[in-house]
Amino acid sequence: MDIYKPLVALLAIVNPIGVIPFFIHFTTGFNRQQRQHTIRVSSFSAFLVISISALFGLKVIEFFGISLASFQVGGGTLLLISSIQMLNAQPAESRKEDLSEGSSKLSAGASIAVVPLTIPLLTGPATISTMVIYAEKTRHWWELAILVGYGVVVGLVTFGVFSTAGRIARVLGQTGINIMTRLMGLILAALAVELLADGLIKLFPVLASHLAR
Repeated sequence: MDIYKPLVALLAIVNPIGVIPFFIHFTTGFNRQQRQHTIRVSSFSAFLVISISALFGLKVIEFFGISLASFQVGGGTLLLISSIQMLNAQPAESRKEDLSEGSSKLSAGASIAVVPLTIPLLTGPATISTMVIYAEKTRHWWELAILVGYGVVVGLVTFGVFSTAGRIARVLGQTGINIMTRLMGLILAALAVELLADGLIKLFPVLASHLAR
């Protein structure tokens, strides 16, 4: 397993900079203590989603009798769709209804740190699929530990970005955030195509012989 690819993919998918406008919107009216609590919970939740997906994701798909090749094709397709959303300057895991859902939760006084900030804006199906696919490629316990460590990295990056969200938004502006999101989308698209090709070759070995010509 190329130990750097999972981290690149995770940072491209999670892309906390692209979620800054949502974070600012959802935490409008929060005092400093409430905002810090939201940051801590969302960062830790992102770490949990990534770590649990890496450690137990394979067992879940085996329980449902899904072949890894099929899951890889499905996950690669999902990543490609996410990358297209990002190329349109939308967060990879965003949905139109998330904004209204977050607003209603905020007005009700409920915490929005886990839903929708962590799931699905930061981590969601594309993130989970990525971790399961790369977990299958591990051959040693320390490689799996590295994937969990990447969850820590993503959590820390999320904490840092959200903690400085106001300053980042002022410096980059909406245009800068859109550019960053599109760049991450381009990287993610390349990784998605690679995963799709690998999965299709496993499902249809005849493709490998044609590609080798």
